[in-house]
Amino acid sequence: MKVSQEIDAHVPVLIVGGGGAGLTSSILLSRLGVPSLLVTRQPTTTRLPRGHILNQRSMEILTDTGVSADIRAKSTPPQNMRGVAWYSGLSGEGPKDAHGRRLGFVEGWGAGYTDPDYVAASPEAATNLSLLRSEPILKAHAESHPLATIRFHHELVDLEQDADGVTSTILDRGTGETYRVRSSYVLGADAGRTVGDLAGVKVTMHDTFRKLISLYLSADLSRQLPSDDSILTWVFNPDFPEHLDYGAVLVPQGPDHWGRNSEEWLLAVSRPDLDESQPEKMLRWASEALGIPDLKADVLGVSEWYLERFLIDDFRAGRVFLLGDAAHRLPPSGGLGLNSAIQDAYNLCWKLAAVLAGRAGDALLDTYSAERRPVNLNNIECSIKAVSGQGSMASALGLSTDKSAEENWTELSRFWEDSLPGAAERRHEFNEWLAASTLEYHQHNVDFGYTYDSTAVVGDGSPAPVSPDEIRLYQPSTRPGHPLPHAWVERSNERLALRSLVHDGHFALIAGENGARWVEAAEKLAQAEGIPLRTARVGLGAVDLIDIRLAWQRNREISAEGVVLVRPDGYIAFRSVDAADDPLATLTAVFQQVLATG
Repeated sequence: MKVSQEIDAHVPVLIVGGGGAGLTSSILLSRLGVPSLLVTRQPTTTRLPRGHILNQRSMEILTDTGVSADIRAKSTPPQNMRGVAWYSGLSGEGPKDAHGRRLGFVEGWGAGYTDPDYVAASPEAATNLSLLRSEPILKAHAESHPLATIRFHHELVDLEQDADGVTSTILDRGTGETYRVRSSYVLGADAGRTVGDLAGVKVTMHDTFRKLISLYLSADLSRQLPSDDSILTWVFNPDFPEHLDYGAVLVPQGPDHWGRNSEEWLLAVSRPDLDESQPEKMLRWASEALGIPDLKADVLGVSEWYLERFLIDDFRAGRVFLLGDAAHRLPPSGGLGLNSAIQDAYNLCWKLAAVLAGRAGDALLDTYSAERRPVNLNNIECSIKAVSGQGSMASALGLSTDKSAEENWTELSRFWEDSLPGAAERRHEFNEWLAASTLEYHQHNVDFGYTYDSTAVVGDGSPAPVSPDEIRLYQPSTRPGHPLPHAWVERSNERLALRSLVHDGHFALIAGENGARWVEAAEKLAQAEGIPLRTARVGLGAVDLIDIRLAWQRNREISAEGVVLVRPDGYIAFRSVDAADDPLATLTAVFQQVLATG
């Protein structure tokens, strides 16, 4: 291996890792005018379907990056992702007419953008597309930007920090040669493989729970699956009681058809006695657990992994920042892993761009960990609660690995045989369990309504809104630290989402109908300081943007003379309910605090 001692490349930001966090960071930095180099030890994008749910917040970010249209073109149609379904074994030796019975259904992730709360919350619907197909889309977009260099099969092997930057040693795994890169900052998005250890980060928690095996299959299940509307399908087949502790969960993978007509599937199983070296045994297990004795499937891939929780002490280590799985890992319940990674990047990249451009002080970068770590800790805790709930799934159905096949079929038959003792009670008990499962499938305030508290937010002393359910119910607010409430507004007879004002790294000053002095002061300050800023008076009457549906009026919490300042990541940085005596002085102080230049 030939080792270079010279600096072979200089770049403002080195990104290590070519998954969701790394590729999103590359795209964001390019759109913000920051050159970057991305390296990843992997020769290609992932070959297995992982991280498939993209929630509303992530889709808003991907719209800002210009990627969302390509994602939606490949993803699950809304009518095929209305929720999560539970079925009895799909076929087999059980009682006549007992197979393929729907035992329960719960809406999930906005029910294909039909849930009124989700429609009101965001211009974007959640969608479903695994990293197997979304990573190539992200990679193509990253490579299309002239400010970005993308190098797969290149591995970080060492890094050294000093007061002025970071020197990294990269191994070209194809040639065996190394080269050195000098950068102002390094983003570690490598799932914790290398960067964290080299940067000396401290781990706060790391626990592993259950071993899981994911089987990536090509199979025609259109005749066995009864319906088209579920994005997750749980199957419990009493013919084989040994599989009833966890059942089997199917996730359609498309790529050309969806619902029960999907050509490819991800099947997750919990069997500690299986490993990825036993695909034939796993296929037999799949046949038994699903209740398809004559299952004809090709095994396209197998992955072995563990439910775990992992969190580092600080997402910043000098000039190194950790994102995604390098900073936090959690069970897949609720689909928060990939989404958290994308949202980490969105929080960090505008701050890096501001510091590199000289518009912000270094202390702004400290707010990345201050804001994102509490959010990700909450994500971990919610996912663990959801996993705990899954443990009672079989018992809520009346099933047990200790019962015979006949006994378990009798228990399930209470879902459709009204004459059996306790039938209504059993159905209601499982209905109660389904309602509890919305902790995982309707966690709207966790995956969309999370808030920030740091020096990059200017508090106004107002009490924090109290949600009736801190996990499930998102309540829009313009209190500083909250995400900008959604509103469709109009200008020149064209409709746009209010949050589009922050696209491409802009602050947005949104004033009331009589807020002209705020607008004038903000525009003067932005021009003098080189701050990317868009302004608008929003409401009814003589305004810049017409609040045609009064959606902004409903949630703005300011008067016609008031104002909110929104950061480039869509979060409220400052709010004044009414007019100020000196708007220019007020906004100057606000920007000095937010950008750490005071």
